[in-house]
Amino acid sequence: MQDYPPVLVGIDVGGTKTHLNALAGDAPVADRVRASGGWRPHDPVAAAGWLAELVAAALPAGVRPSALAVGGHACETPRQCARIRTALRVHFDVPALVVGDAELLVPAAGLDRGVGLVAGTGSVAVGRRADGTPVQVGGWGAVLGDEGGAAGLVREAVRACWAAHDRGEAPDALAAALLEAFGVPEVPALGAALESAADPSAEWGRRAPAVFAAAAAGSALARTVIAAQGRALAALVALLARRGAAADDVVVAGGTVLAQPLLYDAFTAALAETLPAARPRPLRVPPVNGAVALARSLL
Repeated sequence: MQDYPPVLVGIDVGGTKTHLNALAGDAPVADRVRASGGWRPHDPVAAAGWLAELVAAALPAGVRPSALAVGGHACETPRQCARIRTALRVHFDVPALVVGDAELLVPAAGLDRGVGLVAGTGSVAVGRRADGTPVQVGGWGAVLGDEGGAAGLVREAVRACWAAHDRGEAPDALAAALLEAFGVPEVPALGAALESAADPSAEWGRRAPAVFAAAAAGSALARTVIAAQGRALAALVALLARRGAAADDVVVAGGTVLAQPLLYDAFTAALAETLPAARPRPLRVPPVNGAVALARSLL
């Protein structure tokens, strides 16, 4: 077996894919991406076993982690994260930390304090008070929340089309784009299309490009929806600040907000109005870097 200095393992378990990165000092040991299928964060024993199998498959034979940090999708409370960390002790007798995946953003950006804001398929914002207490807002799923994420954006776009229909307005480019995206013939049928989704987050979310395409085609309704969703993301950050979280720096990640300038610009404009001192920082490195940084802090 090759001798290694202490091996730091960081894992970012996302809703779709999981990224593991391991370093010995600054030297790479493993860098693996796989699907997140089988991740069960509400079953701590199953979640710990899933993580242990992932680590065993990724690290070279005979190499074990010296410290392990995990950012887990749907790890929604400190108690839930602590239960997974406790279950990990069966597999690894090393310092370990489990947090929600959004908590990886601030350390990934090289910061000690700040807000992590994710707007991908869903949306959530996390921060910490001065005493280190974590605070999370948003992240309530496609049906009830996730404003500013792809699924929430589509839901609100459909609502806007319904409202226009009720006002007697002719379908505009947004309605046409959604009808095509969902494969239905008229605006009232969009409701059944939404309700029939087996996985609303995924099935609604993948139609989000239709909303942005409609905005580019000149739909004022689409632009209104996108602007409102940008304000909703800024409102998450403002709510964290009101609850005592440090919000001078806002690290932004997620394929929806970073890939769509209309949404990102709406968010930053609203943030400048509500929290003028807050600095938005788009994350340009993989969030798993934050997990590695957290693992390093455990030694």
